[in-house]
Amino acid sequence: MSDATEDGGRLALWDWRRRVALLYADVRAAADPATGWRHWRAGRDELCRHHPQSPLEPVERAGFDGLDYGAYDRRLRFAVALTPIDGAPSNRVKTGADGTLTLTPCARTAGLARKLGSELTLYWVEGYGGGVFLPFRDVSTGKTSYGGGRYLLDTLKGVDLGTDTEGRVILDFNFAYNPSCAYSPRWVCPLAPPENTLTAAVEAGERYAF
Repeated sequence: MSDATEDGGRLALWDWRRRVALLYADVRAAADPATGWRHWRAGRDELCRHHPQSPLEPVERAGFDGLDYGAYDRRLRFAVALTPIDGAPSNRVKTGADGTLTLTPCARTAGLARKLGSELTLYWVEGYGGGVFLPFRDVSTGKTSYGGGRYLLDTLKGVDLGTDTEGRVILDFNFAYNPSCAYSPRWVCPLAPPENTLTAAVEAGERYAF
């Protein structure tokens, strides 16, 4: 998942994660979701353009003018309840130099099926500290979005849109983004499992140039 093969890389990764966490804190504090999304886009573009942990290769950063996104669609912002999952078998995913990642299904959404055709499973990243991870696919996968799926939550990196006043989790698919491996073979990422697929097309969020 990361490219931190030496001390300088680890420090850069630490800085990347800090900046991402601060960016999402700004989004959660925004009065208007679309305004927060525009701030997120600008911040993500800035990180991809200049940060040493950018998923883009250096030669691509020179002429980089921003990632491609669908237009903001307020209909793709949801506040969902979660149904806990107990006793589900874990999945072990090889992630290159980072070793093996263990993902355990921990909850199922309740509130997406009516609009997006199906619910999604959230995974717990096992290990010290842990974290929640939500990769997904949809009908646009492999067409206008990356073939390995996209990410929506990754709390280990501060990727979290928070909850509403009733404690429901905010899932805003306008913030769906590509894993780093979409841009360079230097990165090895856990991909969205086929069973975590929405039966509707999510044209919002980060797109992919095939």
